[in-house]
Amino acid sequence: MSQNSALATAADAENTAIFAYGVATAFTTADDRSAVAEYIAAHRVRRDELNARLLTAGESERTPAAGYTLPVDVTDDASAATALLAAETECATAYRALLEQADEQAVRRTAVDALTECALRATRWRSVSRTSPLTVPFPGQ
Repeated sequence: MSQNSALATAADAENTAIFAYGVATAFTTADDRSAVAEYIAAHRVRRDELNARLLTAGESERTPAAGYTLPVDVTDDASAATALLAAETECATAYRALLEQADEQAVRRTAVDALTECALRATRWRSVSRTSPLTVPFPGQ
């Protein structure tokens, strides 16, 4: 896998996460709504940053699919938290791969920062869904 391929994979993971957050918005509790709004905005910023890097490298930007299959049917706040945890885990995996494939210092910094953010958001969704442990030793692995 090359840096550009890893950038594309991370952008695709971001598009999936944005979709998952959009679906989950309707089912999250009032306590979680501000976090959902903050987190979906963060995923959009990251996706746009990745697409800008792809365009600079002469690649095509990654556009969202018409729809995505979530790992669970989102029908309540618990299933919403499960779907969001899965989205953050997928993004963490993509950023870990990007970190491993990065040829440029700026791309490595983006991957480390994004991986850290995903790990923090995943901790929140593990807490909401009462998943233990709340943290994992090597996010994205």
